[in-house]
Amino acid sequence: MKKLLLNTKIVILTITAIGVLSCADDDDNGNIIDNTPSNTVLDIVTNNPNYSSFLQALEQTDLGFTIAGSGNFTVFAPTNAAFDAFLDGTPIQDVDNEVLTQLVLNHILNTELFASDFTTGYQKTIATEASSNANIDMYINTATGVTINNVSSVTAADMDADNGVLHEVNAIITLPTVTSFVAIDPSLSSLLAALTDEGNTTFTTLLSDTTSDFTVFAPTNDAFTTFLDGASLGDIDNNLLAQVLSNHVIPGTVATASSLSNLYINTAAIFNGDVNAPITMYINTDDGVRLNGASSVTQADIVTSNGVIHVVNSVIPLPDVTTYIFADPNFSILLEALLADPNVDYITALQTPLGEGPTPFTGFAPTNEAFENLFADLNVTGISDIPIMDLSVIVELHNIISSNIRAEELTGMDGMVFTTFSGLDITIDATTPAIIDPSGGSSRLLMTDLQTANGVVHTLDRVLRN
Repeated sequence: MKKLLLNTKIVILTITAIGVLSCADDDDNGNIIDNTPSNTVLDIVTNNPNYSSFLQALEQTDLGFTIAGSGNFTVFAPTNAAFDAFLDGTPIQDVDNEVLTQLVLNHILNTELFASDFTTGYQKTIATEASSNANIDMYINTATGVTINNVSSVTAADMDADNGVLHEVNAIITLPTVTSFVAIDPSLSSLLAALTDEGNTTFTTLLSDTTSDFTVFAPTNDAFTTFLDGASLGDIDNNLLAQVLSNHVIPGTVATASSLSNLYINTAAIFNGDVNAPITMYINTDDGVRLNGASSVTQADIVTSNGVIHVVNSVIPLPDVTTYIFADPNFSILLEALLADPNVDYITALQTPLGEGPTPFTGFAPTNEAFENLFADLNVTGISDIPIMDLSVIVELHNIISSNIRAEELTGMDGMVFTTFSGLDITIDATTPAIIDPSGGSSRLLMTDLQTANGVVHTLDRVLRN
């Protein structure tokens, strides 16, 4: 009897042990569970002594957790020799941690790309530009192997992991500046040639400054071909070329496409050598991003460590006092008024280059709402209902010749009288501020200092009348 009980216990223990082992290999649905340790990108780095410096950088910045977590990463792992060359004798622990963090992040993509997936072009890293928090780009060139930002090449590819892939690189991928991408992107080679024309380094030095922020609208090679129209860069006056290029740079801001709206913004170009008179750009986002009504963004948000590049399909010409009237839909009725008299070409007159004719101009531009109020006062429905002679006086009353009067100057001109195109006088009211027309009406200034290459424009809430 005891022997029978003993045998029974042995059988029960055996069955139980088998059940425990079975449970270790099966989930609740009877599926086999793989107990093999996971193979993350961090594991690959950890297990390869040739990446020990990269591992130290990951540990120092607490970024090892990033590539050990779930996801689909592409990691470019610099060799120890790459780190040695970059550090140049400086211990890695002496590198500023914030700088090192962004440097490490600049080697990681938040997408899994094997060697066969790479194409020439831009990819977003998980490093970020400080002021906008936008992800910084890297430029990958596959013409000969895989080169990143023209500074680092893949030397061993496609080390597969459960959460991505690792590629070994032979140099640290430094954070790019605006100049970096202009210099290496073949579609921007004409822009680079213009920026460095006759050995000029002003622009490349400026756009490499990591202490400043820039938004740059970069014309393509085709855009420059159209702009030059058969001429060469050497045929263009250096000062004019410098101003045209400066007109593509917005200093002091990193304006990504999502942050843009219909607005006026100052460029790095200046009026007639006056650093206190920056030339203005009108940006319209009603249908894409259009600049001064003449150029459109075709590729947005190429982010660098000191700014953002937007590729544009034409060179943005320096504006004149008619540019904003054509480009800004808020001035569509003013444009209609300027074009109403078939016998007078106001547009050509107002496009006269600086230094020719009665330039510069100070223009006062009534908005569409201002014109709608005029129509109500005159009991008419539109421009066509106003006699041409009366309309001509109205148009000419809004322009002062031979003066570029900016808002800061208006403050010291209270009560001053200026003669307009029409021969009639207007008076400055600096306190409101406003313009007093010959009828005694007051037109309040809205936007001021819309600076162009041949004058300045201020907008009005009321049409000036005689």
